[in-house]
Amino acid sequence: MGAAKQKKAQRADDQLLSKSLTYTRFSHYVLGTRLSMARVMAEELSWWSDNDEKLLGLVFRDTVDDDFGWILLARDRVGRFRSVKTEASLRSEAYATIGLRDAIAFSIKNEDITALGVQGDEPNAPFDVLRIPPGTDPEKLHPYFRELLERSGRAPARAVVREIGPWLAPSDPHFVEEFQFRQFDQRLWELYLWAAFRELGFDVKQLQAPDFFCSAPGIQFTVEATTVAPSTAGPLAAHPEPKTNEEMKAFLSDYMPMKFGSSLTSKLNKVDAQGKHYWERENTIGKPFVIAVADFHKQADAEQLGSMTFSQSALWPYLYGHRVEWEMIDGALSVRATKNPTHQFGDKTIPSGFFDQPGVENVSAVIFSNAGTIAKFDRMGVVAGFGADDHLYQRIGFRFNPDPDAIHGLPFSDDVADPDYREGWSDELQIFHNPNALIPLDHAWLTGLAQFYFKGDDQFSLVPDHHVWSSMTAIFEIVKDTGEAKAV
Repeated sequence: MGAAKQKKAQRADDQLLSKSLTYTRFSHYVLGTRLSMARVMAEELSWWSDNDEKLLGLVFRDTVDDDFGWILLARDRVGRFRSVKTEASLRSEAYATIGLRDAIAFSIKNEDITALGVQGDEPNAPFDVLRIPPGTDPEKLHPYFRELLERSGRAPARAVVREIGPWLAPSDPHFVEEFQFRQFDQRLWELYLWAAFRELGFDVKQLQAPDFFCSAPGIQFTVEATTVAPSTAGPLAAHPEPKTNEEMKAFLSDYMPMKFGSSLTSKLNKVDAQGKHYWERENTIGKPFVIAVADFHKQADAEQLGSMTFSQSALWPYLYGHRVEWEMIDGALSVRATKNPTHQFGDKTIPSGFFDQPGVENVSAVIFSNAGTIAKFDRMGVVAGFGADDHLYQRIGFRFNPDPDAIHGLPFSDDVADPDYREGWSDELQIFHNPNALIPLDHAWLTGLAQFYFKGDDQFSLVPDHHVWSSMTAIFEIVKDTGEAKAV
């Protein structure tokens, strides 16, 4: 066989050592790897890996020079995919693709893959937020962490958490312990926010306080995460259990604004040892400061949904100090905002209008989502191809209804494993802009998210068609003997 034929045969053999990936699966692995500047300078064209997905590869077009290149990635010491080899200034996409697949084959055959990804800036040991300390009593683990760790149908969420964890936890010595034992909801909320900001194209740096510094070319803002937790003392410990429409209306008009107000005001008033608020610290001063809040005060059980599925309607009236009233007039929806001075529950009364309170001019916006749950991580794992064997995932909920006269969202029911199903980390994020902010958060930085404003007595909103107001995810396990699916 001539040299040319030998080379061709060798390349054909080498190409058996690599395979193409979908964008979604590749993104699952590199959510923390992409840099904001790279998104501007390069157009991703195709995604690759070795057969065991220990190495990843990307073919790109340089948008500045209009030529092509490739990047090879391997895991570093803690398990994060990092760039290890690259080549640029190639003449065509096809040529770059051949070069990448040759590089994957060469590394598989000739290099120590474990050592290949070492960067020198990471801790020495692999990192897995799901690994519990030896000798741990399982009964001491947080019940939701045990649900994530042990339930077979949660395999997709485990795959996602395992991939995201090494990007956050190594810089926070308390992260794993709190995630596993005491503050599962709060830490999962931080994982979710990090993933959403990364998906939106921001570089995300963890600070001691506030939690996140988000940046991209021409953009900088900081975020402090908080959650609404169950009250164990005081007037709010007497949690109402609304059964009728009137009881639910009262619950959302008074009790829930107080719950949101407690969490938000706590962050507003918090100072460090030097007496500085979040927005006065070295990394935050002069930048938009955002509080991100999620409601975990009432979890779902066999009898009812968790409060987060419906409590969002209480946040807007509290933030802006107005409630929305509506009526249908000649078939058209008429909406008006009415001033709401206070919220009262039992013998406790608080002023309405968080954004009107002293000091809140330093808060640029409030972010909310009801999706920072295990179910979200499950769905994102299924979309990336990590669904659990013999399990089905059905999502049911309401999306934004673009009809200007709509009073309800559009109901939907989706098979999450359907190849045509699409979902992003930020689909449920809502941004409430502070009309009194000293440093406003530019709405153009968050294009594609649901954003809300208030000017004078008028409400304004920008809501994308794909926005999901609320949803729940049902997991079904296929019974092997019968082939039937049962809810689990």
